[in-house]
Amino acid sequence: MDNRTTQWLVCPTGLPLIRRRCLRCPSARYRAHGKFRINANHKLLDVWLLALCARCGETIKLTVLDRANVRTIDPAMLDRFHDNDVTLAAELLTDPALQRRNNVTLDWDDAWTIEKTEDCPSPVIHTSVRFAQRIPLRLTTLLAVGLEVSRSEIHRRLADGTLSSPHRLTGRSSSDFSFTLRR
Repeated sequence: MDNRTTQWLVCPTGLPLIRRRCLRCPSARYRAHGKFRINANHKLLDVWLLALCARCGETIKLTVLDRANVRTIDPAMLDRFHDNDVTLAAELLTDPALQRRNNVTLDWDDAWTIEKTEDCPSPVIHTSVRFAQRIPLRLTTLLAVGLEVSRSEIHRRLADGTLSSPHRLTGRSSSDFSFTLRR
């Protein structure tokens, strides 16, 4: 029996939507575009990440730094704030402390993709899944997209044992894992 190993890399395709109720309209989704606002008060700085309501365009400010002394901020980081660095915005959005501080969650629907090594026709396939960035996903959805089947088919394969893993394959996760598929 020929066993093959494939690799999947889960990568972001853009910034996730921010879940937070809009005060102006019934929407609960905001889009961050990587824009920052900096306010100086003597030697203290406030830094916010700006996001727009996906429906009405209302702006919210997500607190990044609050009354931080200018000398405590890395000059390179300050330049990135001034340059509206989208990569920095992505890094900050995935920070659990920033999410807690601003009482927001992220919606990664349609903001990720899987890069795979070539599929092989072998009857047993061992697959290693890595995350390029902390993207919490429902693992049954990830497997359904990667294997190009429905989520109900994933549940059926888990139940009959043709899909197995030393890791739990239900619920959400952003940790690397591996699984075995028997065809």
